[in-house]
Amino acid sequence: MAHKVTELLIDGELTAGRGGTFTTINPATEEPLGEAADATRDDMDRAVDAARRAFDESDWSRDVELRVQCLRQLRAALIGEIEALRAVTVAEVGTPIALTYKGQLEVPVNDLEIPADTAENYSWREELGAAAPLGVHTGRTIVREPFGVVGAVTPWNFPHQINLAKLGPALAAGNTVVLKPAPDTPWCAAEVARVIAEKTDFPPGVVNVVTSSDHQVGAQLVGDPRVDLVSFTGSTATGRTVMTTAAQTIKKVSLELGGKSAFIVLDDADLASACVAAAFTVCTHAGQGCALTTRLVVPRERYDEAVRTTAASMASVPIGDPTDPKTVCGPLISAKQRDRVQGYLDLALQEGGTFACGGGRPAMLSSGFYIEPTVISGLSNDARVAREEIFGPVLVVLPHDGDADAVRIANDSPFGLSGTVFGNDRVRIDWVVSRLRVGTINVNGGVWYSGDVPFGGYKQSGIGREMGLAGFEECLQIKAVAEGLQ
Repeated sequence: MAHKVTELLIDGELTAGRGGTFTTINPATEEPLGEAADATRDDMDRAVDAARRAFDESDWSRDVELRVQCLRQLRAALIGEIEALRAVTVAEVGTPIALTYKGQLEVPVNDLEIPADTAENYSWREELGAAAPLGVHTGRTIVREPFGVVGAVTPWNFPHQINLAKLGPALAAGNTVVLKPAPDTPWCAAEVARVIAEKTDFPPGVVNVVTSSDHQVGAQLVGDPRVDLVSFTGSTATGRTVMTTAAQTIKKVSLELGGKSAFIVLDDADLASACVAAAFTVCTHAGQGCALTTRLVVPRERYDEAVRTTAASMASVPIGDPTDPKTVCGPLISAKQRDRVQGYLDLALQEGGTFACGGGRPAMLSSGFYIEPTVISGLSNDARVAREEIFGPVLVVLPHDGDADAVRIANDSPFGLSGTVFGNDRVRIDWVVSRLRVGTINVNGGVWYSGDVPFGGYKQSGIGREMGLAGFEECLQIKAVAEGLQ
């Protein structure tokens, strides 16, 4: 891929960063790809000011037709450049190219139609009818309106999916947005910004994209009193900081945070099929997904069989070059993340665990931030590697003593993002599903991910929902209007 330099989008203009540029790296080769605009605090201040003025001084928040038109233009323009975007995404994110035909690129781009359709058909006003509260004859109306300026702070693992899942509903609802993407994947956001500037009718200041190597520029966005709503996706630890910072100006926060999701196999399930599914799931994008099931909870009497079957499946997962259509497990995003995952693998041995497969860097790959698909056995749910989010292709296998015990183990976690249940008895499956404290559940291979399905978690996995009608309405305020009647 040719070396290039991307720009910021501020107040409708593509512009250089006042901090110069910073380098984006190909995680599969460890080689520099090119440069991204490096925003300073002054750049972020300008972006927030532009978003504030666009909301306060233009008709964007009231012009539903324009909002729908702009979102559809963006969708069409991104589809028109999909192959160039695919190349950028594979190179910068290290995602296997097969995933770009799904959740890494094409699905979120196509799903921009959903918030556009929602805005076009939404009931912005609801008449409650006349009543006489306190003896006064009154007509009552509920009006739904945008919050104002949305500050969106996003991670590197699925940049297009997360960036567009924040931009689409927020813009469709009538907000203006300042997007601060992760410094690991600036190009993905910058390419969307370029398309917005060159090929859509979004008014100046409605969408601002600020790439920066400085995490404090994102913190500045969260704390700015001109920002009305913060939408953050990332680690639970950083989510706590976001909440604390946002609390200083009492702004709404929407948080999509970490997970340590359980894959429950009931004793009447096809164990082999479940183990294969669990193995391939946790290797998807090298395990860099917050909702991936990283604890496999199996019947105790078949524990050893489950470990063997899962390890055999994990060992067969294609790992390597993300440009190869056969690759399932690509590199981790950075040396820092690879070393973090390796630290958890070392910890697993200290805690008394055993590697049924994997456990380190793949010997056949001399470059790239790779970790072998790894199955860990011999630990209880109290082990740190069974409780903390690792964000790598690592699966801990845990034994259960029946349905109630499986539920107990699954729920014995600070997180509550997702889960999976495999079984044959519908009544038992429903019993388990109804007791899991999670936001999304896969039953026997079902897929919950879709732009019209709300996504989010319980407990320390977050607050609020993204996507679907619920995600759209997260971006709206409710105003009650009462008019005296004669």
